[in-house]
Amino acid sequence: MSYSIKGLYLVTPDCDDTALLCQQVKQALQGGVAIVQYRHKTACEALRLAQASALLNICRQAAVPLLINDHIALALTLDADGVHIGQHDEAIEQARALLGAGKIIGASCYNRFELAEQAQAAGADYIAFGACYPSPTKPEAPRANAALFTRAKQTLSLPVVGIGGITLDNAPPLINAGADALAVITDIFQASDISARCRQYLPLFAKN
Repeated sequence: MSYSIKGLYLVTPDCDDTALLCQQVKQALQGGVAIVQYRHKTACEALRLAQASALLNICRQAAVPLLINDHIALALTLDADGVHIGQHDEAIEQARALLGAGKIIGASCYNRFELAEQAQAAGADYIAFGACYPSPTKPEAPRANAALFTRAKQTLSLPVVGIGGITLDNAPPLINAGADALAVITDIFQASDISARCRQYLPLFAKN
């Protein structure tokens, strides 16, 4: 099954309660999320394996890809749909060699356009810029402005994802600048109605 990198991109928070996490992700999928990334920076290996495995089953039922943040070996073990890797993670070329041609590989490029160029040359499937706004998840992250998205859409051939502090209110300028997908954590997981919050984002992408 092939997937396109477009629309609302859900990134999980650091949550040790697997049942709660699965329930929240199910609600987000019901709301129209197009991609899910499992990220838990502080989990032990056993918890990470259990959570990723549970989420993969949920995402497969919804025909939505699950990407694993950083941990290429975990993605390989589970046969997940791909990985998202950062500047300090294993190289894109190594990820491709291990996972194969059919898996999705995304690369964090922060606020550096040269990293986006390198990621495309190395065979990434999409690039991500951020933090676009002040982020409660990564408060020290470098700030990526909307001009990066426009430049990427004009000069690169990969889908472009925005991440960092994104809310329903500040999302439109990024989409207007060229973002194909927006990765959201806090604005979704802290919503009183997760499905409804996700559905509120969908018309933004329909205009693009």
